[in-house]
Amino acid sequence: MTQTDAAPALTPSLVSPEYLLAHWQGNRRLTRRVIEAFPEDQLFTFTAAPPMRPFGELAWEVVGLADYVLRGLNTGDWSWTPPAGAAPPRPRRLLAAWDEQTPRLEAAVPVYPPERYQEKRDMAWGHFSPLDTVLYAIENEIHHRGQGYVYLRALGIQPPAFYER
Repeated sequence: MTQTDAAPALTPSLVSPEYLLAHWQGNRRLTRRVIEAFPEDQLFTFTAAPPMRPFGELAWEVVGLADYVLRGLNTGDWSWTPPAGAAPPRPRRLLAAWDEQTPRLEAAVPVYPPERYQEKRDMAWGHFSPLDTVLYAIENEIHHRGQGYVYLRALGIQPPAFYER
């Protein structure tokens, strides 16, 4: 589907910023539990199907995308700067970065003016609205979490229940 074929824009009242935040944070809590379910020695090394990346790298990507959204919501700067290098392969550092984002999201998402969520602008991947970009960040996280579920099962580990957010 191209951007011109996309469904009509949602009205800001259909999904409130508070609901959007609650939905995102529920997904983040579940993804955090997936990170915690990995043995430390497998989080940044195991992949069920090379050349797919280890889940720790995927989780760092999710952190980076959330930082991108936060910068855009807080400053209006939606330009993309690729990460400077590989994220450190340390589970505790990943979880600390994850936890540090939580209050920043709680502060930024609800106060961003609802009408501005619909304003199209140049984003990292095209001409989208901030709402499109937030939803993309959530969908990207869900996609990578699904990969984490497959990896955990390949390691013989039962992943967290997907419906417990």
